[in-house]
Amino acid sequence: MAITAALVKELRERTGAGMMECKKALVESNGDIEAAIEAMRKSGQAKAAKKSGRTAAEGVVMVAIAEDGKRGVQLEVNCETDFVAKDSNFEAFAEAAVATALNSDAADVEALSALPLAGDGETTVEGARAALVAKIGENVQLRRLVRFDDVEGALYSYSHGARIGVVVELVGGDATLGRDIAMHVAASKPLCVSAEQVPAETLEKEREIFKAQALESGKPEAIVEKIIEGRVRKYLEEITLLGQAFVKDPDQSVEKLLKQAGAQVRRFSRVEVGEGIEKKTENFAEEVMAQVRGS
Repeated sequence: MAITAALVKELRERTGAGMMECKKALVESNGDIEAAIEAMRKSGQAKAAKKSGRTAAEGVVMVAIAEDGKRGVQLEVNCETDFVAKDSNFEAFAEAAVATALNSDAADVEALSALPLAGDGETTVEGARAALVAKIGENVQLRRLVRFDDVEGALYSYSHGARIGVVVELVGGDATLGRDIAMHVAASKPLCVSAEQVPAETLEKEREIFKAQALESGKPEAIVEKIIEGRVRKYLEEITLLGQAFVKDPDQSVEKLLKQAGAQVRRFSRVEVGEGIEKKTENFAEEVMAQVRGS
């Protein structure tokens, strides 16, 4: 069967693949467009599997909150390069995936991956991810999903570009305060809301470090405990939201700001692209030298 330009164009529109790839698939399927699509999907899944081991430390953090402010999600979608993170196809997939998460009860990325992609009833989130990998040539992964359900107050968010996303559950206060607190969390990176939420083993480890430092400096045993307690208080001020100085007014703490507004932060989540992923460092000079030596 003759492979016409119109047939190639139709396959391109339906798959988003390149012209030459579409023509090749049609030739192999003898012009059967449905068979060509099936073969390309299988090929795309194979390509996605091959790329799944490559480091994906770039990407975006998507935040979506329901109109009533009572339900929200954060979703980290990773790729290999900053260039692809700004690609319209990648952005569209990330937006559809976070919309799917918001309108579902998926507890993690595994459950989310199995759901039909929002706006596309013909494929799952995983199917769309695999197709995107085949199209853009990079590993793409859904890495983290954070849910906010059963909200007592209201949810507020702040996004620093597409790399940092924060959601705060605030009881009392207003939208301005909620956004200010979310912006503070993005900038100051507290670990938890209050000192009571700091794990006992974390505090004990810090106490041991502070004690060793005090003894090493030659301080008398009699005042070592006082030094330790002072440093523990300072440590708690640095890592807890309530203890930190408010970024927009460092003369007052976040705790004082909230008390003045009669508000309370129940919880928050701060997600930053690529946290904890060890990125591969390329040394092109060494790579060239290695090639020269081997030639």
